[in-house]
Amino acid sequence: MIRLHVPQPLSAGAAVLPTLDQSRYLTQVMRLKAGDDLLVFNGVDGEWRCSIAEALKKGVILRAGEQVRPRGAVPDVHLLIAVVKKAALEFAVEKATELGAARIGLVTTRRTQGDRVRMDRLEAIAVESAEQTGRLDVPGIDLPVKLEVVLDGWDAGRRLMFCDETGGAPAMQALAAAGAGPWAILIGPEGGFAPEERDRLRALPFTTAVSLGPRVLRADTAATAALTLWQAAVGDWER
Repeated sequence: MIRLHVPQPLSAGAAVLPTLDQSRYLTQVMRLKAGDDLLVFNGVDGEWRCSIAEALKKGVILRAGEQVRPRGAVPDVHLLIAVVKKAALEFAVEKATELGAARIGLVTTRRTQGDRVRMDRLEAIAVESAEQTGRLDVPGIDLPVKLEVVLDGWDAGRRLMFCDETGGAPAMQALAAAGAGPWAILIGPEGGFAPEERDRLRALPFTTAVSLGPRVLRADTAATAALTLWQAAVGDWER
């Protein structure tokens, strides 16, 4: 069944107004008509079965029926990724959403050489990925911030999985030893971290430096691999 993310509150009998683009998708692409059902979520109220109450030229009106799923717990893992080229960054956001990241933060480092970031495009990719994968929330995406600023304001209660291309403990082993709880995963730029950045990261008490294997991975591949390892070791895959 079609799934749609909306920002509006959801409750039994509530009228829901999709955007014009969403309305066109429902009626012109998916060929839905009055009386047809779809699933709707907003990241707060769970998932609801809705029906098309009216199909107008300027959009459709949905009517919420019953709640299908309440919102459950979200894996408490954030992805921090250095700004990289457009295609790689979009791929990383898409896969991070699919793999359950609760939040995605963009960072700039000494060697960052990425393109200008289109936040609206990244947010649209996250919404579409959430709709397709059955998530009941959409990860927030933070504007780019300098790595040193992020570390200066770090919450020491959240462990940081530092994916170090120069080497570290095997990821699965290190994660299992550190245990579950709030985590973040840090992925660097194409040129890797500068020596002074690496030294600071390794000295922080909340950091776990890990290796993602013997091969040097692209940033988008590394983000996907790291989230996969985290989910397998301490995430929600066993549920």
